[in-house]
Order: sequence, then structure tokens, then C-alpha cells
Amino acid sequence: MRRKIPSTAALVCFEAAARNESFTKAAQELALTQGAVCRQIGGLEAFLNVELFRRSRRGVKLTEAGLSYSRQIAAQLDAVERDTLSVMRQQGANVIELAVVPTFGTQWLLPRLKDFQQCHPEVTVNLTNRTRPFLFADTTFDAAIYFGDADWSGTQSHRLMGENPVPVCSPALLGEEGMLEARRIGQLPLLQQSTRPYAWRQWFGSLGMNMERDMTGPRYELFSMLAQAAMHDMGIALIPPFLIQRELEEGRLVVANRHALSSDKAYYLMIPERKVESGSLRAFRDWLLHQAQAYIGKA
Repeated sequence: MRRKIPSTAALVCFEAAARNESFTKAAQELALTQGAVCRQIGGLEAFLNVELFRRSRRGVKLTEAGLSYSRQIAAQLDAVERDTLSVMRQQGANVIELAVVPTFGTQWLLPRLKDFQQCHPEVTVNLTNRTRPFLFADTTFDAAIYFGDADWSGTQSHRLMGENPVPVCSPALLGEEGMLEARRIGQLPLLQQSTRPYAWRQWFGSLGMNMERDMTGPRYELFSMLAQAAMHDMGIALIPPFLIQRELEEGRLVVANRHALSSDKAYYLMIPERKVESGSLRAFRDWLLHQAQAYIGKA
């Protein structure tokens, strides 16, 4: 069945006219005559059977329907442009579209990625933030790095490393106390991570303790947010040391207690089964596993 979609030319003219609130400015931007823009928008209104603009001697004004439609169309045209540019850039290149959990990507992967580029200059790795599993079939991703239990249907998993977070805070919050006992930590504001809501409860539980306030405190989605909050004296956070190496080395964060939380979950490289034979992905997989082993060996 034929799709109920207006012409791209009409949509482009409409988006430009809506953004400028002027047929004349839209025509100048698109290098068309004003009459051509008017005809395209008139044809679009006839196609939709909806009035998108109110015309007057003073100019044009979007109707409520036109305003709503313009917002939707602008987002869709932006997406089409991004996809088009992506295809143009990838022409003849080996490209890996990698979904990665944000802080791991910026703090651990990116500082090492130059080595992969030097070893494999023919392969381009694009990174996009994703915090939770998804269906590969519904996306353009070739692989993903995520934190979990490797239970991801239709994929091949490769364990990279665990997290082992420890309590960290600002030097000002720690004061002259040095290392803090777990009970003392429980009296401080506990910064929570929304993707690991039971982390503090598990940390105290691993010490055989039951703290009443272990799930209270402000919640943040990313480790980078937790780190910023901790550096600004807002509380104490559970963060894997390898994600805050610079902050620890520079003294902006300090370890408040060396007891680390162990977990069965870990960071994994997930590759969909239909992609496992890809040469560029195999090269990236082997390099990444080597980097992870080298890091674990030094830790």
C-alpha cells in the first residue's frame, strides 16, 4: 500500500517557512521564488486537508495545527539529514557504530581509542550513549558496551571487567577524619545512582550491616554526575575508581573507605550474532579485550 507521505520538497518548504514565519525568507533561504514556496505549501495543505498558515496583508502566522506539525517535521528532517550525512561519510569505509554507557565511554574507552585508530586506521568507530539494552534489529548499532549480566538475546558477549565501586567524596567532606568507618558513612548524605538503586544497600550488606538510610539521598543517572556532586561536597558516592582516575590523582575526590562492592555484573562487549563474522568488529573485539586485560593486570 502506498504510504501517506507528502513530497519532500513540500515538507522542506513548510519547515523553512514555519521557522522563519515568512514565505519570502523561506524562498531566499531555499533559493526558490516566493511563488514556488507558496505553491508547495498550498499543495501540502491540500494534501493534509489542514490549514497550516493564516495569511494576512501583514504576512503569515502558523495555526495551532501548523505549529504542532512544524515541530514534528523539523525533528524528522533533522534525522533524515543526519542519516544522509552518515551514509555519505561511510562511503567505502569500515565503520563501527558502537553504543556505550556514557561514563565508561568518556573516562575509560576514549583515552585508549587512539591506539585502536593507529593499529587499524581503516576502521572508524562512532560512539553513541546508551545506558540500557535495546534490540539491535531496531537500530543501526553494530555492537554495544553495557553494564549488566550478559543476558541479551541474539548476541555474543565478551566480559571486559567488573566495577568494584568504593565510597568517595571531596577532601572537604572527609576533613581530618582520614578513612571513614562504614557506620560514619551511613550518617553522611548518600548520593544514589538511578541505574543501580540498591548499590548502597548492597555495600552496607556486604559488611553485615543494615542501615536505615541506605536508599535515601539525591539520585543521578550517570557516574559522571555522581562524581560532580561528590566533588561539590553534596555527599558521598559509590564509584568505580577506574572511572575517576584523574579526579583521584588530582585530589578532587578521595577514597573514604577502601571496602569495594563486588558484583556478579560486569561491563560486556555485546555483538549481535549476525555481525560476529565482521572483520572490523573482530579487530575491535580483540583490541578491546587486550586493553581490558592489560588494565586489570595493572589494577
